[in-house]
Amino acid sequence: MSRRGRGCVYLVGAGPGDPGLLTLRAAQLLARADTVVHDRLVHPGVLEHARPHARILYVGKEGGGESVRQEDIHTLLITQARLGRTVVRLKGGDPFVFGRGGEEALALEAADIPYEVVPGVSSVAAVPAAAAIPITHRGLAGSVTFATAHRAEGAPNWVHLAGAETLVLFMAGGRLEETTRALLSAGRSPTTPAAVVEAGTWEHQRVLEGTLTDIATRAQEAEVASPALLVVGEVVSLRSQLRSLAARPVAEPALPLTAEAAHE
Repeated sequence: MSRRGRGCVYLVGAGPGDPGLLTLRAAQLLARADTVVHDRLVHPGVLEHARPHARILYVGKEGGGESVRQEDIHTLLITQARLGRTVVRLKGGDPFVFGRGGEEALALEAADIPYEVVPGVSSVAAVPAAAAIPITHRGLAGSVTFATAHRAEGAPNWVHLAGAETLVLFMAGGRLEETTRALLSAGRSPTTPAAVVEAGTWEHQRVLEGTLTDIATRAQEAEVASPALLVVGEVVSLRSQLRSLAARPVAEPALPLTAEAAHE
């Protein structure tokens, strides 16, 4: 434990879900943290890396459900650090990719609390990869655009997003119909391949394929739940050719590396 009054905060990316995608640095910090403050989308297997007597505090947010206010999370981190504790703020994916990690870093900076950002494997590429969708591919897409369907500052620039070679939209599950309609209105072809990935890299991951015209209907009929990510672009069509990858189970437990295995 840190000395009283000399605590610190680590803003740690927990990865997209699969505990096997947790970074070594994140696991090391969890093993020595006094307090772990975690989001809703952190896999229980990740929390198993926390030391036995650590305080585990849940501060999850859920659209349309009960949520902890962001300002209260800031206060909690600052308070725990001022008590001399080593705090791991565990966030799904990467703290600085649609994770509000920047806001938390600014709050810690203003409070003069020592902190460090520990990047995590982001859903940006990990979730499409787990769904057998390469987000770039020579001859199909040389660039990719990331955006979120939920914006505090107003509607996205749909004309810009509609022109993306590959578009990856976070938090799209609850707004698929609105999102696809906006992309079509902005000029994207109705026949553009599209896929929705529910719970990417988790054990219960599901992938639905279609076109920009019908993907929202397919997702509604399948009762897709949050978290869900939307991928739009010709690269989605590659999934049918990557059959063995698409059929592979996700989030299988990682095997410990033994001395014998290391030398094989």
